[in-house]
Amino acid sequence: MTAPRRALVVVDVQQEYFDGPLQIQYPPREDSLANIVGAIEVADAHEIPVVVVQHQMPAGAPVFVEGTPGWSLHPRIEAVAGGSRKHVHKQFGSVFAGTDLATWLGDNNINTITLVGFMTNNCDLASAVEAEGLGFAAEILSDASGAIHLANEAGKVSAEDLHNTLMVLLQSNFAAVATTAEWTDAATAGAELPKSNLVVSAIEGSSAAAS
Repeated sequence: MTAPRRALVVVDVQQEYFDGPLQIQYPPREDSLANIVGAIEVADAHEIPVVVVQHQMPAGAPVFVEGTPGWSLHPRIEAVAGGSRKHVHKQFGSVFAGTDLATWLGDNNINTITLVGFMTNNCDLASAVEAEGLGFAAEILSDASGAIHLANEAGKVSAEDLHNTLMVLLQSNFAAVATTAEWTDAATAGAELPKSNLVVSAIEGSSAAAS
């Protein structure tokens, strides 16, 4: 891969994830929020473009209805999201589906997206997976994202187990996983983040299971 030309993609840091049924549970949402703001500040310091994404649903939907309090960006993101930043409104999980983001990234010679925001188990995952097919490298900051508890007909999983499992999954193929501090070092140096692959992860997984 050539040297990373990054854009920081701030995914759906909206009030729905701080109030109501979609509250982020792990990592603690206020900690994640602080790291998201920190990542934006690092991006600005190194002239990395910042894309602000906002999910919206039609009237009558239970969440994310445009104009409602839950649809609004968190005030700390609103405070740093103004100016000439690229803003994207989406209706699907992936930041690419039904938006012009892929075209905008290509027009701006960007080859790597850094994902922060919510949720690990939905929009972040979908965006990293679709990035592969579109030819973009993906990164995700483990302490600047977050998951929720889930339970349905297939079973149940805690937010912590879900988030940590998805970090391992993403690192095995779809995205380089790093903390905000590790990403800051890489962004400052203009360097790639280390990422495993499926074969190496499978071999190491077999060894770990046998030990």
